Amino acid sequence: MPRPGSLKDPDIAELFSRHDPEKIFEDLREIGHGSFGAVYYARCNLTKEIVAIKKMSYLGKQSEEKWQDILKEIKFLKQLDHPNTIEYKGCYKREHTAWLVMEYCVGSASDIIEVHKRPLREEEIAAICEGVVCGLSYLHSLGRIHRDIKAGNILLTENGTVKLADFGSASIKCPANSFVGTPYWMAPEVILAMDEGQYDGKVDVWSLGITCIELAERKPPYFNMNAMSALYHIAQNDSPALSAPEWTDTFRYFVEACLQKNAQDRPSSTRLLSHPYITRPRSPTVLVDLIQRTKAAVRDLDNLNYRKMKKILMVDGDNESAIGDSEEAPEEPSGGDSSKSNSATSEHSAAGASSQSSSSGSLRRRPHAMNANHQNQQQPVYQQYNHQPCHQSRARTIARKRARKWYNSCWCVRRDDSADDYVNRDVLRDYANRDSLGDEGYSDDYANREAIREAQRERERERQANEYREYVNAPSTWHDTGDDNRNTQRRQTHRGVSNNVSAAISLISEHGANNFATIRTTSIVTKQQKEHNQEMHEQMSGYKRMRREHQAALLKLEERCKADVDAHKAQLDREYDALLQQLSRDLERLQTKHVQELERKQKQNAAAEKKLELSMDDATPKRQRDATLQSQKDNMKQAEAADEARMVRSQREYLELELRRYKRRRMLALHHKEQELLREELNKRQHQLEQAHAMLLRHHEKTQELEYRQQKGVHALREEQLSNQHATELANQRDYMQRAEHELRKKHALQLKQQPKSLKQKEMQIRKQFRETCKIQTRQYKALKAQILQTTPKEQQKEVIKSLKDEKRRKLVLLGEQYDQSISEMLQKQTVRLDESQMMECQQLKMQLEHELDMLSAYQSKSKMQAEAQRNRERRELEERVAVRRALLEQKMESECAQFLAERGERTRMLHERHERELEQFDSESARLGFSAMAIAEGSREGYGEEEQSLSGSMLSLAHSNSSASFPAGSL
Repeated sequence: MPRPGSLKDPDIAELFSRHDPEKIFEDLREIGHGSFGAVYYARCNLTKEIVAIKKMSYLGKQSEEKWQDILKEIKFLKQLDHPNTIEYKGCYKREHTAWLVMEYCVGSASDIIEVHKRPLREEEIAAICEGVVCGLSYLHSLGRIHRDIKAGNILLTENGTVKLADFGSASIKCPANSFVGTPYWMAPEVILAMDEGQYDGKVDVWSLGITCIELAERKPPYFNMNAMSALYHIAQNDSPALSAPEWTDTFRYFVEACLQKNAQDRPSSTRLLSHPYITRPRSPTVLVDLIQRTKAAVRDLDNLNYRKMKKILMVDGDNESAIGDSEEAPEEPSGGDSSKSNSATSEHSAAGASSQSSSSGSLRRRPHAMNANHQNQQQPVYQQYNHQPCHQSRARTIARKRARKWYNSCWCVRRDDSADDYVNRDVLRDYANRDSLGDEGYSDDYANREAIREAQRERERERQANEYREYVNAPSTWHDTGDDNRNTQRRQTHRGVSNNVSAAISLISEHGANNFATIRTTSIVTKQQKEHNQEMHEQMSGYKRMRREHQAALLKLEERCKADVDAHKAQLDREYDALLQQLSRDLERLQTKHVQELERKQKQNAAAEKKLELSMDDATPKRQRDATLQSQKDNMKQAEAADEARMVRSQREYLELELRRYKRRRMLALHHKEQELLREELNKRQHQLEQAHAMLLRHHEKTQELEYRQQKGVHALREEQLSNQHATELANQRDYMQRAEHELRKKHALQLKQQPKSLKQKEMQIRKQFRETCKIQTRQYKALKAQILQTTPKEQQKEVIKSLKDEKRRKLVLLGEQYDQSISEMLQKQTVRLDESQMMECQQLKMQLEHELDMLSAYQSKSKMQAEAQRNRERRELEERVAVRRALLEQKMESECAQFLAERGERTRMLHERHERELEQFDSESARLGFSAMAIAEGSREGYGEEEQSLSGSMLSLAHSNSSASFPAGSL
C-alpha cells in the first residue's frame, strides 16, 4: 500500500493540481475551525475570484486513515453538481496538507442565530429547509448520505442560495452502518448502527428535523447535557418536538414527520419536496433580507465592541500617571499569523467578515494539531501580557508619548461631530443592553431596529471617514524622534509587518476593501477554536474512534470469515470435481473394456461360425463316402447311388439345422453378455453416485461446522466489543460526573475565597495589561503605516492607510473582547459566595448526573438485550439456512437417484427390446428358410453355454458307418 500523500497512483494524482497553492491564493484569513483543520477566506490570483480553502493535514497518528478520508471527501465533492451543494473549485497538495478549494459563502444558518441571539422566523426556516431538502434529494438520488446535517453545515450565499457543505462525514454507499455525525443531530439508527444493522438516507431527514428545532429554538434538543448522555436519550426517549406554542401546525407536522423514530415511517427527501410547509407561498427575497439584516447586525456589534474598547483606552490614558508602569511589553510581529488572529472581524469592510461554517462539534476522523497562535489565544489575557519582555525606560517613555499623541489625533473628533457621536453612543448602548450581551429579553421589533441601525450606519460611515483622514494626516512622533532607539524599533517592527505590506496594497488596489462579506462575528471563530480544545470534544472523539475501531475489527473478521468460506467452498468444489472426473474416467475405462470384450466376442462368434461352415463342406463327406463305397464296391453299387443321395440330403438338412441352432445360441450368448456388461456399468454408476452423494454430505457437514464456528467467533467479538463499549461509556460518564462535580466544587471554593476588596485591584491590573497591549499595537500600526507610505505611490496612500486602520480596528476589537472576557471571569470568581443557591446547584447537579447514569444503565441494558436478541436471531437464521441447504441437498440427491433409476430402467428396457427384436427377426428368417422355430429354440437352449466344442467330431458322427449294422435290416 502506498504511503499517505503519495501521488504515484494516477487515479489519485488526477485529483490534485501540480501548482503551488501559496502562489495561486493570497490574503488567507481563517474563517472556520474544526476537528479536520481550518477553513480560510482567500483570493485567487489567476481569476481574482474569492474562494474558501479547507486545509486538511494528514500528519500524525492514523495518517493513512486521514489520507483516505481526505481522498473520499475530494472524490465525493468533485462528483456533485447541484445548485444546493457547495461548488468544487479544485484541490492542491503542499507538503503534508491538502488544500480543498470550494465556493465561498457569507456564512451559515448557525451564524445567523448566533448573531441575532434569537430564533428565526417560520418563513425563513421554510426557505432554508427548501434548499436543504433539494440538496438532500439530489444526494440521495446518487446513493449518497450526508450524515452531518445541521445549521452549521447549511451555508448561504450573497444572493440567498442555500448550500449543503462539509462532506467529510458523508457516505459514498447506501445503506451504511458507520457511527458518524454530530451527537445532538444523530438519528437513532445511526447511534445503534453497529448493533441493529444499517441505515439509509433517511438519517439526513431526522437531522433536518433536529435542525428545524435548532433554528426555531436556537439549540438542538438535549444540548444542555453531556454529548455522551445525549446519545442515550436520543436512542431511548421519544422523538423531540417543538416546545413553543406560536408555531403553525404545518411547521409542527413537518418537524414531526422528519422526527419519526421508526425510519420506515419517516418520509424521504424527495417526498418532503411536496410537503405543504415547503410548497406554501412566501417572499422570494426572505433569505436575502435575512442576510442583509445579519450583516448589519454584525457591523453594529463590531462597532459596539470597538467603541467600548476606545472608551477603555481613553479612561486608561487619563489614569496612566496614577497607576504607573511596572514593565513594558515589546511589539509583537503581526506577519505570519495575522490572518489567523483577525480572521473573522469585519466592521472595517462594508460587508463584514467572512464565514465558511465548520462543524467544530462534528465527529470527524481528522484531529487537527493546534498552532501556536491558537494555543496562545486559549491563555488568560493577563498571562499573555505578562509573558511579554520589557523594553528600556527610554523606549517606554517614547511609547507613552506616541500613544498620547495618537489619542489626541485619532480619538478626539471635531465639535460638530460630537453630537452625532453621543447620539450614536446612546443608541449603541441601548442596543448593547439588548443584543451584544446575549440578553434573553431581545426585542422582536424589526422595524425599530432597522430604523435605528440605518440612521446610525450613515453617521458611522461619515464619522469613520473623518477619523481615518485625521489619522492619516496626524503627525507621528515616529518620524520626529532621532534617537537610535527609533531605528532599532523600526527594524524590529519592519520584520513583523513586512509580510502584510504587499497584501494590504493588493487588497486595496485590486479588489477593494469591501469584498470580505460575511455574517460572522469575531467571537464565532474564537468560540470554535475554544470548543475544539474542550475535554468533552476529545472524549467524544475517543468514543467515536473506539466505535470506528470496533466496526473495522468486525468488518475485518467478517471479511476473513468470508475469505475462509470462499476458500473452503473452492476446496470442496475442487474435491468434488476431481471425484467426478475420476468417476468419469473409471466409467470410460469400463465402457472401453466392454466394447473391446463385445468385439472380441463377436470375432469369436464369427470365427466359430466360419469354422462350422468350413466343416460342413461337401468335400469331406464325399471322401469318406468314396472310401466307404470303395470298400463295399462290389456288393453295394446299385444301392449306393440312392442311399448316397438320401444321406447327403439328410446330412445337409441336419447341418443347416445345427448351424441355425448355433447361430441362435451365439446370439443368445451375445445378448447375455451385453446384459451382463450393462448391469456392471449401471452398478458402477450407482456406486459412483453413492460415493458423490457421500462426499456432498461430508462437505455439507464441514461447511456447517465452519459457519457455526465463524458465527461463534463473530458473536464473541461483538460481545467483547459491546462490553468494551459499555465500559468506556461508563468510564466516560463517571469521568464526566467527577469533572462536573470537581468544577462545581472549584467554582464554589473560588467564590468563597475571593473577597470584594480585591475586585478593584485585579480590575486595575487587567486594565493596565490591556492598556500596555494596546500601546504595543499602536506602535506596530504606526510602524506599518510608515513602512507602507515609503513604498506606496502618493495617489494610493489614502486607500492603503484606510486599509491599515481597518486592520487596526480588527486587532483592537479582538483585544476588547479579551478584556471583557477577562473582566467577566474575574467578577464571576470574586463576587459570588457559596449560599443556598449553590447548595441547590449541587443537588441539581447530583440529581442530573444520577439521572444520566440511570439512563446510561437502562440504555446499556437495552443494548445488551437487543444484542442478545440479534445473536439469537442470527443463530436461528443460520440454522434455517443450514436446514434449507440440507433439504436442497437431499432433494438434489433424491432427484439424481430417481434420474439414475429411470435411466437404468430405460437402458435395460431398450436392451431387452433390441434383443427381442433381433430374436424375432432371427426366428422369422428361420421360418422363412423352412426351419421349425420350436426345434431351433429347443436346440439352442440345450448347449447354450458350450462355445468351444469340436465341430469335426460332430460331423464325423453324422457320417454313414462302413459296417452293415449301420443300416437297418431290409434296407438293402
